[in-house]
Amino acid sequence: MKIAPNIHIIPGVTANPYLLVDPDGLTLIDTGIPGSANKILRYIKQAGYSLRDLNRILLTHADYDHAGSLAALKKATGARVYASLYEARAVATGQFPRSLKTDNIFLKPIFALAERLGRISPAHVDEHLYDGQVLPVLNGLHVVDTKGHTPGHLSFFASSVGILFSGDSILSVNKQLVGSHGSVTWDQGKADAAVLKQLALRARIVCSGHGEVVMDGLYRLLKLAEVLAVSPVYQRL
Repeated sequence: MKIAPNIHIIPGVTANPYLLVDPDGLTLIDTGIPGSANKILRYIKQAGYSLRDLNRILLTHADYDHAGSLAALKKATGARVYASLYEARAVATGQFPRSLKTDNIFLKPIFALAERLGRISPAHVDEHLYDGQVLPVLNGLHVVDTKGHTPGHLSFFASSVGILFSGDSILSVNKQLVGSHGSVTWDQGKADAAVLKQLALRARIVCSGHGEVVMDGLYRLLKLAEVLAVSPVYQRL
């Protein structure tokens, strides 16, 4: 489904994958849960491209639902894979990128099981990305360090069209935006700081890892900032 010229969201996949189109080929942001590769490859073909047109796969982070089909897609297309150094290490071993947090003694064994079940097929990351790097995608795709949800989480900002790909650092819930929080968040203070960092980008559209694309992104980001402004965590930043 096309969001804007040269930007697609691939439907029917858990954790939203985004397909970006440039004259030199395609870039995919995130890969969905294991077993999503065929849906993604089918979408690429139906859009009129060959599998070898997929040049790059960018990972926001190494969670099961974002990197689960990475190994299969890399094998099928030969695409180069890009991620932060920390998330690349997790992908290389198939490990969960951080532990789930809870003080509930009854939930701890359930979370430990979820971490074991959340392993993915290991894959090699070809290039490590860093904050401030600009990729040759959509006339300049900016890499934004948004650690907090995981230790090496990245977002991507297409400044030429004002579109932010926020992964799980900012989620879309009922057309509202919420920051990463709860047991899946590695560091809440850093997660809140990542939201404010992305607010400064003044994105027009927010494409998050889950939920609908938010077309009035700047307004919704400002509303999210208002929520953070009254939180004790934010006040300590």
